[in-house]
Amino acid sequence: MKMSSAIALGSNLGDSRAILEAAIETLAQTPGIILEAKSSWYKTKAVGPPQPDYINGAVILRVEMIPQLLLKTLLQIENKFGRVRQQRWGPRTLDLDLLLYDDLILNTPNLQIPHPRMRERAFVLVPLVEIAPDWVEPISGCTIKELVKDVDCTEVHLLVGY
Repeated sequence: MKMSSAIALGSNLGDSRAILEAAIETLAQTPGIILEAKSSWYKTKAVGPPQPDYINGAVILRVEMIPQLLLKTLLQIENKFGRVRQQRWGPRTLDLDLLLYDDLILNTPNLQIPHPRMRERAFVLVPLVEIAPDWVEPISGCTIKELVKDVDCTEVHLLVGY
């Protein structure tokens, strides 16, 4: 059974745009995953310690795998592109966050769906509203286009020419 899933992507180390594009290509070539939609790229200020700006985006996938297997796949792709987890909210070559999985609400020690901080993050909501404006976030009951109105989007800028 195919389920819809929303994934946030981010990078601020290395050739971020090339890394992000390659990560999407890797996802699209993964058995059990179909790439349905891809947002534009956005330049955003980093959250956390001083570091370079991020490039962020989002994709919608159709998946034939349970959420835990999808998370494992995302972590393997992060590792393939040199992701090292040293510092919370530190700089990274690639960040893949599982935001939504149909209308599932899941709370386990290693996976929370919807992503626990997605509703307060403009760098997640701005790309997501572009490709899934009417997706209902199941905890709030609000659509993505409603949620994006409640966050400050001044630090999220469309990358022109990407």
